[in-house]
Amino acid sequence: MPTATDTARDTQVPLAVDLDGALIRTDMMWESLARLLRENPLSALASPLWLLRGRAHFKQQLATRVRVDAVSLPYHEEFLDWLRDEKRAGRKLVLATASDIEMARPVAQHVGLFDEVLASDGTTNLRDNAKLTALTQKFGARGFDYAGNSSPDLAIWSGSREAIVVNASGGLAQKASARTKVGRVFPATSSITAALLKSLRPHQWLKNLILLVPVLTAHKLSDPHALTNAALAILSFCLCASAVYLSNDILDLEADRHHPTKRNRPFASGLLPLQFGLFGAPVLLLAALIVALTLSWNFAAVGLLYFALASGYSLRLKQVALLDVFVLAGLYTLRLIAGHVATGIAYSPWLLVFSMFIFLSLALLKRFLELKSLRQQNRHEIKGRGYTAADLELVTTLGLVSGYLAVLVMALYVNSEQVRVFYAHPLRLLLVCPMLLFWVSRVWFLAHRGQVHDDPTAFALKDWVSYTVGALTLAVMWLATGH
Repeated sequence: MPTATDTARDTQVPLAVDLDGALIRTDMMWESLARLLRENPLSALASPLWLLRGRAHFKQQLATRVRVDAVSLPYHEEFLDWLRDEKRAGRKLVLATASDIEMARPVAQHVGLFDEVLASDGTTNLRDNAKLTALTQKFGARGFDYAGNSSPDLAIWSGSREAIVVNASGGLAQKASARTKVGRVFPATSSITAALLKSLRPHQWLKNLILLVPVLTAHKLSDPHALTNAALAILSFCLCASAVYLSNDILDLEADRHHPTKRNRPFASGLLPLQFGLFGAPVLLLAALIVALTLSWNFAAVGLLYFALASGYSLRLKQVALLDVFVLAGLYTLRLIAGHVATGIAYSPWLLVFSMFIFLSLALLKRFLELKSLRQQNRHEIKGRGYTAADLELVTTLGLVSGYLAVLVMALYVNSEQVRVFYAHPLRLLLVCPMLLFWVSRVWFLAHRGQVHDDPTAFALKDWVSYTVGALTLAVMWLATGH
């Protein structure tokens, strides 16, 4: 146990603190690149040329073009609390980082603990040996302690008096102990694998089962070719959807960190390094395209259209009132179109119109939930959206009307000539209409009571009543075929 003399001696030794991955659970270079991609994507195309002149120059170019909000960054709170204690004890704290000086200064100013900032300057990349040289010149050999989090910090720990290991695995702490004395250890509290899986949103893949609907409505479930093509199409859309989620989370970092729940997403919270998204999204999109091309060029084109529309929604379209919900409904209908293209099953205009109305109702329900929460918080408008709290009643009306119009389309389909191609007793299908009316009314009723949260589609996938209505609908369809 350290004595008072040991503690006093420790506080006399300067403590150099790494920024990326230690003080904050992210990396300023990747943060800056992510913001540049959102704010000026054309400028980001020149980034490989900056990198040819070295990482220090690359970081400097990023720093001159974007500013990262130091207040909203995901700080390592436990480590930061310890630094505050060290500062109160009279210890000199130095922020020593490989990030550019223009990236580091705002963070140092926000934290308000550091006496000095050492950082990359456009010429020198202050990393591993370069950082060790700078610290040794300033404080002497083993005249400082150093807090870091990664393998490049091993070189610095070799010349430090004591290592403080932050947000790293036990293996790194063992390697550090072979180079110097290890003091405090702040272990990593999360799994990158779990964070990556969460960011891919596998639970959202269930939405891609919509691609199977044309096979179901055309009574092709016994056709192995149609089922195989539908399965490949679903796989392609799952990969594409995850690419969209990764890219959107990267582009929405700033907004997510100001959101009460979205700030806990893997990238926003710093649990998952940004490079997983910056490199993972194009890899997943390429994999989706390869799978799509095994079906047809037309299907690949639909997949790319889905990616472009979903990305456009995240970047700008979601900020335009009403257009946003039509785009959301369109993305679901586009899945249905993709199912037709993949399987070669002829389009059903009735099915496409029905899906547009029902999914428009669900999209409006999602906005209803946000506006209801907004009104409960006595706030006027949603940041980054085109709606105000005064729109709640209008959105409710539009959502209910859209849901009921979907039921009307179903009733008209029962009385059409096309229905007789697939059903021997089409009038039996009218039994589906009251079940759909009940389901639409119930979802909106529960939402009004506050029993539906965030995503109504996710709610439906967890709701036993929805499954019961779905099963009864399938049973009625089976009876209408003449069995």
